[in-house]
This record gives sequence, C-alpha cells and structure tokens, in this order.
Amino acid sequence: MERSSTSDTASEKPNPSHHSTGAVQMRIKNSNSHHDRLSQSKSMILSENVKVAEPISRHRRNLSQHNLTFADIISTQDPTVVEKEGYLLKAKIADGGKKLRKNWSTSWIVLTARKMEFYKESKQPALANLKPGYKPECVDLCGARIEWTSEKSSRKNVFQITTVSGNEFLLQSDIDFLILDWFHAIKNAIDRLPKEQRITSRNLEFKLRRSSSIELLNNLDTESKEPKPEHRKSLIFRLNYSASDTNDRNRVKSRLKKFISRRPSLKTLQEKGLIKDQIFGSHLHLVCEHEKSTVPQFVKLCIKAVERRGLDVDGIYRVSGNLATIQKLRFVVNQEEKLNLDDSQWEDIHVVTGALKMFFRELPEPLFPYCFFEQFVEAIKIQDNATRIKSIRNLVKKLPRPNYDTMKILFEHLQKIAAKESVNLMSTQSLGIVFGPTLLRPEKETGNMAVHMLYQNQIVELMLSEYSKIFGSEED
Repeated sequence: MERSSTSDTASEKPNPSHHSTGAVQMRIKNSNSHHDRLSQSKSMILSENVKVAEPISRHRRNLSQHNLTFADIISTQDPTVVEKEGYLLKAKIADGGKKLRKNWSTSWIVLTARKMEFYKESKQPALANLKPGYKPECVDLCGARIEWTSEKSSRKNVFQITTVSGNEFLLQSDIDFLILDWFHAIKNAIDRLPKEQRITSRNLEFKLRRSSSIELLNNLDTESKEPKPEHRKSLIFRLNYSASDTNDRNRVKSRLKKFISRRPSLKTLQEKGLIKDQIFGSHLHLVCEHEKSTVPQFVKLCIKAVERRGLDVDGIYRVSGNLATIQKLRFVVNQEEKLNLDDSQWEDIHVVTGALKMFFRELPEPLFPYCFFEQFVEAIKIQDNATRIKSIRNLVKKLPRPNYDTMKILFEHLQKIAAKESVNLMSTQSLGIVFGPTLLRPEKETGNMAVHMLYQNQIVELMLSEYSKIFGSEED
C-alpha cells in the first residue's frame, strides 16, 4: 500500500509543458479504501512543495535574435496619451475630396500621437455633457499635410489640415501664440509618425484599387486548378469587359494626344478674339498698360461705389458678400462688358467690396511686390516711430508707378472708411487685419507665417494712420 502511495504521488507531479504554471493537474483514482484516500491527501500536500518548472519560451520574435519590425516600433508608442487639448474654431471644407460649405463652429480638440478628435464640448468630467453613444469626429494624422492659408478664409491665423482620405479642415484662433502653438504641436505629431506608415496610408487607395484585380487573378488561378462550370460565364464576362475597357482607354488617350498636339497657341486665340485679356489674375502693370492708365478702371469704379453707398455700412470690407454673385461680377469684368455697379444685381455693397478684395488677392504679384516684402518687414520692426514712418515712406516712393498710384488711391479710400469707425465699426486695426495678407505677402511661405501675418497687419495699419506723412509731398 505504501508503494502504491508513492506511485500515485509521483504521477501527481506537475507537468512543465502546461500553459498555467500555478495549477497542478492530478489524476485521482476512484477508490473506497481509507489508505487510498490518505494517499490522495498526502499526494496533494507533497505537490504544493514541488518546484514548478518555468515554461520555455519558444517564440521566435526575440529582440536579441533580430531587429525590431515596423509593427514593433509602432507598438511602443501609446496612441491614447493626450498631447494637447483645448478650444479652437473648426470648419470642415472637404469630405473625401468633395467640397463642403464652410461652416465655422467651436470645437474641443484633443490631439494624440496619431490622430485628432473633435468634440462639441470639453471631455473633462466637470464639463462633459455628451450623450450616450456619442462618437467624436476623428482625423487620422498618418500622411496628413498641414499648412497656413490665407485664401480659404478671410479670418486671420488660419491653417489647413489635409488627410490622405481627402478630408480638409480649417482651424483658427484670434490669439496668435495659441494658434501658433497648436500648429507646431500638430506638425510635430505628423512628423513623428514613421515614414513607412505615411507611405502606407498614401498608398492605401492604390492598394484598394488593385484589390479587385488581385481578386480576379486569384479567381483565375483557382479556376484553372478546379474549373467550375457555374463560374465560367461570369469569368468570361469579366475578362471581356476588362479587355474592352482597356481598349477604350487607349483610344481616348490617343485622341487626347492628337488634340493637344494640334491645339492653337494662346497668342493665336487672342489674335482671333476668342480669348480676351483677363482683368482678374493678370499682373497689375499689364492691366494698366492695356487700359493706358496707372490705376485699373475696375478699382476706381469699386471705390466710387463704396464711397457713395457703403461708408456707413456696418462691417464694410469685413463682411463677405454672396460668392456666386461675386463670381458673376468677376466674369462680367473679365469679358470687358460695360460695367454699371449701380445696377440692381450689384445692390449688395458687400458684393462690390468682395470683388475688389478678390482682384487684389488674385494678382500674380501682390500690390506690395515680393522684392519689397522683407524690406517692409524690417522697417516695421524699427522701434522709433519717426524713423519707422520715414523708412516706410522711402520704400513706398521706390515702388513701380502702377503700384504706387493704385496703393495711394486705395489707402486714401480706406482712410475714409476708418474715419467713419463710430458708424461702420471698422478701425485702422480692423482694416489692417482684412487687407494685410491680401496686399502684402512673401513669395514663398515659411513656418513664420503667423509672425509675418502680424507684421502685414501692422504695416497696413501704420500706413493708414500716417497716410499724410507717407503719401504726402512734403518731407518730414
């Protein structure tokens, strides 16, 4: 009986190949004898003192055996850690490449290592009032692009985020240092993402497009091994469709090449009168040469219309007009049709001011030429006010004649707008914010766009405040 107990005990030792090292599997024989039950209890007591063998790791992915893979690198980053959060103005202007109507709204933005989330309210427990099941709008930063923009909105301090999937967002804040801090935080998050991940994200659409072709090839391979009669018709149809589609594409490409090679030049079309010289989008000196003047006629007409019926309008030049009507006015001007801004279709004065701003915004070279940008920025940095005014005055005098004359008549008009500040609520500072990025911008955008925007506004504001000293004939 003692020998039997010993054998039972030996059979109850833990097996080191088991997955759970703390549990001991025991085989207990069915017996009614007192000695068998005693041997079973002794066996259990002995098994607790047995040292359990540690399981041998047989996983091949060992850091000492080979280098980290791309998936291992990604796994070391915690995507849930919040890097930055706070309120900003947000507008979604494209969804999957489809343009959307711009609608600004305040959002609580949460930035993590790989994505951004937009909430209607703060995520903090004291402020959160989210409905059950509410999911925030999420932006994947993998392969995304971020850049400052002054063309997508008349607001200041606006930057744009474009994702690989074709979504576009505008973010804005009136506080300069706050929006600058957000810009750098998001840019750093994008730059920190591994290059392979960004490439994979950009090629995702291409891979999806190829998936159907790969599936077709797989089906071909499978059907060649195990042909099934019920699938032959559909397979033949797909092959015929694919072949005809390829032929159609080649035929279209061939026709396009012939058309492009035979198309007439721009000069020929202009000589035949099919294409007329454009007012919008042309260089200022070319427009003036065509009209034989130093100030474009369209600029004069807009200024006269605004001074007749817009000096007392609240938010003049700050409030946007109807874009469709502005584009219609732009088309009429480009077609050199007789323009009457007192016509009922242009009765909204904001349409006139919007078209004037668009004219200056679409100049290939701004009213302040590119070569003068850095000089004006250095001049506005001068601490002494008298020296600063004199430096800007000297730079203005060096401008080409069309630029100088157009600038003089425009700033004289804006000075009249500022004089009615108590009625229209447009101060020199407000006008500087509106016209600064439109009239003055660098040739190549850099990371200092927010700083440049501040100087642009200050230059326009100073020139309005000191108009008589800068454009006057008497020396200071």
